[in-house]
Amino acid sequence: MELEELLAAITPADKEAMEGCRKNWDAIAKPINGLGNLEVMLVQVAGATGKTDLSLGAKAVAVFCADNGVVAQGVTQTGQEVTLAVAQALGEGRSSVCHMARVAGAQVVPVDVGMLAHAPVPGVRDLSVRPGTADMTKGPAMSREEAQAALMAGAQIAMELADQGIALLAAGEMGIGNTTTAAAVTSVLLDLPASVTAGRGAGLSDAGLVRKVTVIQRALMLNQPDRKDPLDVVSKVGGLDIAAMTGFYLGAAARKRPVLLDGAIACAAALLAVRLCPNARKAMLASHRPSEPCGQLLLQELGLKPVLDAGLHLGEGTGAVAAMPLLDMALSVYQNMTTFDHMGIEAYQPDGRAVSGPALTGVAP
Repeated sequence: MELEELLAAITPADKEAMEGCRKNWDAIAKPINGLGNLEVMLVQVAGATGKTDLSLGAKAVAVFCADNGVVAQGVTQTGQEVTLAVAQALGEGRSSVCHMARVAGAQVVPVDVGMLAHAPVPGVRDLSVRPGTADMTKGPAMSREEAQAALMAGAQIAMELADQGIALLAAGEMGIGNTTTAAAVTSVLLDLPASVTAGRGAGLSDAGLVRKVTVIQRALMLNQPDRKDPLDVVSKVGGLDIAAMTGFYLGAAARKRPVLLDGAIACAAALLAVRLCPNARKAMLASHRPSEPCGQLLLQELGLKPVLDAGLHLGEGTGAVAAMPLLDMALSVYQNMTTFDHMGIEAYQPDGRAVSGPALTGVAP
């Protein structure tokens, strides 16, 4: 499949299904919008899938692993050897997201889209485009063709999982230096200075943060990415993981599957996907409020409200996986809770007041 074909396959959200889902929620014997953003998210699921009879049974999180050449500029606390070490843990099922996914009932799919040269890693899918990106302070991080190849690799994974019956998707990443690339991408897409978009990542000192901001500024000045051209942005100052996640979100939308966003890196990829195809937003659900400044700015731009605010900044898709049980709980209410009609009482009205009728015993006003 070519990129143009992928984008053309993404249809708008199904407004009829969304309205049907809202009516179903309002018929349930509870206060209107009593589950807040969880109700909104299931309405989004209806819009993405085109169904009001919702199912989130089979779940999977794809974790895209890639190295970033900008690490050479001292923007991280750790070296690039950590990317491979965590990828090995992912392949063995012992990384953080693997433990959390087992509780959430989700499959973990690690994918190498561009780590530095290494021996094959058991349990990690090899779709590597190139062995890490170039240092973006010396020139483009990768070619436009390589960025598109990584994007299509991500789309391939999403569509494969959807075709295997996965109902709820998520994407994570592993790549030392990728909060720097995410901040750079955000600076371009939102036309904001690096001093606003860059954060401390895995724990930079004040001096380290200043260095990170300076590095991003140099990369942007040198490469002059075109904010109107998402592929130009991700190829010049992004990363292979961000490109792959961009494709993953597009693939999920094309297959009408809802997809949970993780942190700042995921949100950068999500906005790139929406800039490539606005209809892709229909599939996106925000899991948590990112710790990185750029992640918060990106969620605002996407118009998405997260359901968790726990100071998460681990990566690997852990925030997205953490939100999965909450959606399962909300879906159980949606599918199984008795309705006002079944109880023989009057429903709550949109202004928040119940019409005259018997009291709702045990239900908060």
